[in-house]
Amino acid sequence: MVVVEIPIGPQHPALHEPIMLRVRTEGEDVVEVSVNTGYNHRGIEKLMEKNSWVRGAYIAGRVCGICNAVHMQTYIQGVEKLMGVEPLPRANYIRTVVMELERIHSHMLISAVMAEIVGFDTLFMLIMRDRERVMYLKELVAGSRVHADIHTIGGVKRDIDEVRRDRMLSELKKVEERLKYYKNVYENDYTIAKRLIEVGVISKSDALRMSVVGPTLRGSGIKSDVRFEDPYAAYSEIPFNVVVRDKGDSWTRMMVRLEEALESVNIIRYALEKMPQGPAIPKTIPRSAKPGEVVSRVEAPRGELVYYIVSTGGSNPYRVKIRTPSFLNILNTTSVYLGHRLADVPIIFASYDPCISCTERAVVIDEKTGGRTYMSLRELARVKAL
Repeated sequence: MVVVEIPIGPQHPALHEPIMLRVRTEGEDVVEVSVNTGYNHRGIEKLMEKNSWVRGAYIAGRVCGICNAVHMQTYIQGVEKLMGVEPLPRANYIRTVVMELERIHSHMLISAVMAEIVGFDTLFMLIMRDRERVMYLKELVAGSRVHADIHTIGGVKRDIDEVRRDRMLSELKKVEERLKYYKNVYENDYTIAKRLIEVGVISKSDALRMSVVGPTLRGSGIKSDVRFEDPYAAYSEIPFNVVVRDKGDSWTRMMVRLEEALESVNIIRYALEKMPQGPAIPKTIPRSAKPGEVVSRVEAPRGELVYYIVSTGGSNPYRVKIRTPSFLNILNTTSVYLGHRLADVPIIFASYDPCISCTERAVVIDEKTGGRTYMSLRELARVKAL
C-alpha cells in the first residue's frame, strides 16, 4: 500500500497554536509521526539575560498565557534562593491560591477543546462559559483575568481582604458543582467514550521510558507530583490528594485533569480559610543576587516545570534556562500514534494538553550533514531576512 504524508498543521483542528505533525499513513492507518516546531520562537531566555531580576519575573509570566503565575512562581522562588530571601508566609498561601486557579481554568480549557475536537460543541461552549467564573476569581485575587503578575521577590503585590475571601468561597461552590457535572459527562457520555477510551494508550513502563510528566504521567499509574514530592509555596501545609489512574489512554488523561480540578477547589478553599495573619507584601525588594546557580521546579497544570538560573552577581541573571512539561510530552510520544487511525491523531495530541508558546526552541539544521548549528540572535535574524 502507498504511504501518504499528511501535514496536520501548523494550523490544525487539535490546537489553536502553530505546530505541525507530519503524519504518514497507509490508508487510514498511521505508520509514522514526526513533530515540526519553531513557528513561535520568541527568544524569551535571551531576553531574561538582558533584563534585571525584577523585570525577569514579568518576562517569565509572558512565557505562557494560561499558566503565567506558575512560570512566575518558578522563576521567583529560584531568584529568592539565590538572594537568600524567605517569602512571607501569607504570601505563600496567596501564591498557592492563584496557581490552583490557573490549574482549574487550564484543565477546563483542554476539556472544552477536547469536546470541540470530538464534535461536542455544546459541551465546549458550556465549559468555556463556566471557565469564566474561574477567570473572575483570578481577577479578584490578582486584579487581572489573564496575566496574574502578582508575584514579587519575597511576597506578593496584592493581599486578599475578608470581603474578597468570602466572595471567592461563595463562587468556588458554583465552580465545584459545574466541575462535578462535567466529570460526570466525561464518565458517561457515549460519544466521548467511543472516541477516547483505549485510544493513545501509554503503559506505565512507556510513560517512564518517554519521561512524560503531569497528568499524562499520572494517567499511566505513576504517582508523581512536584507539589507532593518537593513542596513549594504553601503546599507543605495544605492537605491534598495526588490523582492517579492507570489505564493510560486519552480518556484517562482527561479524567485525571477533571479530578485534579476538583482537588484544586479543595486546596483553594483550605488556603483561604487557613491563611495565616500578617503581611503579604514585602517592604523592600532586593535588586541584586550573589554568584551561584539554582534549579527551581513546580508542578504546572501540564506537569513538572523547571527553571535553571545562573547568577554571576549583580542585577541581571547570567543564564535562565526553561524546561517546560509540553517539551517532553509532545516530542517523546510520537510512537503512541502508531497503529491508530488518522482521525485519532488530534484526539491523542490534545490529550497531552500541549502548550506550544512555552515549548518552542530555535534549532538550525545543516541540510548537508544533518548536524545542529547554534547561532546568535543577530545571525539568526540575518538568515530569516535572506
